[in-house]
Amino acid sequence: MEKKVIVFFGMTASGKSTLAGTYAAANAIPYYNTDRMRKKLAGLLPTDKRPDAVGKGIYSADFTRKTYAAMLKQAAVDMEQGQSVVFLDGSYSNLEEREAVVEMAGQYDATPLFIYCTCSADEVRRRLQKRAVDETAVSDGRWEIYQHQLKAFVDPALGTGGRLVTLDTEQKLSALLKTVERLLAQE
Repeated sequence: MEKKVIVFFGMTASGKSTLAGTYAAANAIPYYNTDRMRKKLAGLLPTDKRPDAVGKGIYSADFTRKTYAAMLKQAAVDMEQGQSVVFLDGSYSNLEEREAVVEMAGQYDATPLFIYCTCSADEVRRRLQKRAVDETAVSDGRWEIYQHQLKAFVDPALGTGGRLVTLDTEQKLSALLKTVERLLAQE
């Protein structure tokens, strides 16, 4: 079986974690999420709230680099141990983060696939409002972070090695899961 590193990426509340986490859990695929990894590295529980400002605290550029590096390290360990598919989940908002995935995948003769998750601003707002009152939520994403990402997010096609699929996550989860299944079968 061909090795694959699948990256679910996009702005906050774009549905990437719901989609990636659900599919990974149902199919026993190693799954790494930036929100969980970031909090683990900070010695926090996944549900600990850290409403740090954009670019501050555990969301500083340095801590973000450490988070993405730790995820790649875990994916590399999985590949070394014979896993054929690994899921990564995070915003991957800049070129360097995406290029690092492509490079790591190449080191393990794995094919990278970037699944850009997107939805309308109204849906983002609805999801963020729902998340704000959910005590089990892991993400600290908020509307002001979404607004920042709108300005700073590098074109999703860049840094993906030409392996990009865009998914509108306002579709039913069952339909999205079938799409992921088809994508994995094609690659």
